[in-house]
Amino acid sequence: MRAFFTRPLNVYAVAFFFLIAGAGILLSPITSNLIILAAVLFILYLLILVVLLILNDKYMKPVGKMSNMVGEMLKGNYQARIHQAADGEVETLGNKINQLARNLSELSIQEQTRSEQLTSVIDNMNSGLILVDGKGYIHLVNRKILEQFGGTTKNYHGYLYYDVLEHEVIHQMVQHTFLYEKSSKEEFTLMDGIDKHYVEIVGVPVFNERNLVKGAVLVLYDITEMKKLELTRKDFVANVSHELKTPITSIKGFAETLLEGDMKDEKAVQEFLQIIYKESHRLQLLINDLLVLSRLENENFPLVLSEIHPEKMLEEIMPAIRQKAEQKQLDLSIDVEEGIVFKADRDRIIQVFINLLDNALSYTPAGGEVGLHVNALQDYVHILVRDSGIGIAKEDQPRIFERFYRVDKARSRNTGGTGLGLAIVKHIIEVHEGKITIDSEPDQGTSIHIYLPKESAISGHSQ
Repeated sequence: MRAFFTRPLNVYAVAFFFLIAGAGILLSPITSNLIILAAVLFILYLLILVVLLILNDKYMKPVGKMSNMVGEMLKGNYQARIHQAADGEVETLGNKINQLARNLSELSIQEQTRSEQLTSVIDNMNSGLILVDGKGYIHLVNRKILEQFGGTTKNYHGYLYYDVLEHEVIHQMVQHTFLYEKSSKEEFTLMDGIDKHYVEIVGVPVFNERNLVKGAVLVLYDITEMKKLELTRKDFVANVSHELKTPITSIKGFAETLLEGDMKDEKAVQEFLQIIYKESHRLQLLINDLLVLSRLENENFPLVLSEIHPEKMLEEIMPAIRQKAEQKQLDLSIDVEEGIVFKADRDRIIQVFINLLDNALSYTPAGGEVGLHVNALQDYVHILVRDSGIGIAKEDQPRIFERFYRVDKARSRNTGGTGLGLAIVKHIIEVHEGKITIDSEPDQGTSIHIYLPKESAISGHSQ
């Protein structure tokens, strides 16, 4: 039928010419007037040509174009349309094919949009995703997998999972998922240079309509931060227990000695009571610092903002700082640029100055130097506390602001500190939307730089 509409019109014209000529040859023996016969046959041929032209114009051409359009649609070109006018059923058929093309075009656009959305969601997941079919061939990997294991999608698509994924844990996960037909999870580590990443892998079976396993989905979660938080929590509990145990043990031991001993020795009693007071004071400082840290870490921690004049503020705290510097025979210098004003929580900034200066004095040996410099930058107030003390090694500097972290643990305890001073400073600067950096070399001293915004960008935290 398709051939009938696609053959050229001249083929039919030639065919009918030979058909009428043959009829004339057959009729010539039984007629005496050959001219009339030829005329009749010629007129008949002309009528047939007219009919063919009408059929070609009204049916054959439109149907041929419809056939071509359907061919384009089969190729995926849903934008093709029939524009030739026709009448009757042919017109109706053309309109319906055009409507079908429009519907398919809309469905194609919707399907493409959904596919792009799904691809975007999968590629922008924070977790890695691998889709494996029932034969073990990989059909899908997202961007996170490429970041974790390297390569491009071409290195994974169409390959067996055990040929392109080296980790034995992944192999076991796929096999376990297919074998037991249920979800399971494991943990393993990935090395990125010198950095270790902890990964949790979850395998989920994919079932078909007959409830048979046809593949598996593997999801890889980066749980490095969670592991770090867990380690930090364990360290915190251990450190708090240790820091509390030391003064409590001393207090209990000397109290028992007083209770069991001779209370008439006033000198010994006075010495023991002095130790008990010292340890209880240290315990009180530790608890107070822990409470301060807890309040600072609260997202709703309120800041009482006011105008800060560093020169006036330092006049309040410098007498005690100078006294400690004189006791340790240290050269203390203060350099504050005139006219500096910025907005911050006054009590918290005082705590920053005290903690930093006290820390510098504690870790600087006799004859050393400690300096405080405050100057204004374009958008920030720069506070620099420097000393010529023992310094900090490069490997210790990233952890110096952690709770209870001490570079020299023996010396730290002798200073009477709680190990929380720099952690408190860091949190105070962060809630003020400021920055803190450190420069230090062992035996060359330490410089701590603080940058506080002049115009407070933290009004949302203030009250």
